[in-house]
Amino acid sequence: MSADLSPRDLELLLMAIRLSDESKARGRHPFAALVANEHGEVVATAGNNSMPPEGDPTQHAELAAAAQAARLLTPGQLERCTLYTSAEPCCMCAGAIYWTNIGRVVYALSEHALLGLTGDHPENPTFSLPCREVFARGQRRVEVVGPLLEEEASAPHIGFWTAGH
Repeated sequence: MSADLSPRDLELLLMAIRLSDESKARGRHPFAALVANEHGEVVATAGNNSMPPEGDPTQHAELAAAAQAARLLTPGQLERCTLYTSAEPCCMCAGAIYWTNIGRVVYALSEHALLGLTGDHPENPTFSLPCREVFARGQRRVEVVGPLLEEEASAPHIGFWTAGH
């Protein structure tokens, strides 16, 4: 475990993983994210709503949670927030995190491990682009902690991408 990780960080990451399982139970992709302020208080949560036919492919959990938090908090407050997510943010979500000014990301499942679970499923054409590389191109720093708890975060994905949900 990273020295930058508190017990509350682990609680919130486990909450994101539980929310990803709830997303799966609702028939959505098994991803979820939440944003917490510097005191560890949850200010926004989101599951994934990118599945056809009614879903919007841009509505990944991380993007939705970041957007929700940005409607509630100032950029200065967001800079002190952490986004916790069941899987590493894709490049689109990393961009949303950056543009909303969230200062820290803690994620469970790596993009590489996720690819091993999803394979070439057409609903999740995974990028091979770690979020750290996206953030490194920005003008301000976004702290990244992860991957963590990959076994726990993998569980909601087991069988999902091959079952034809």
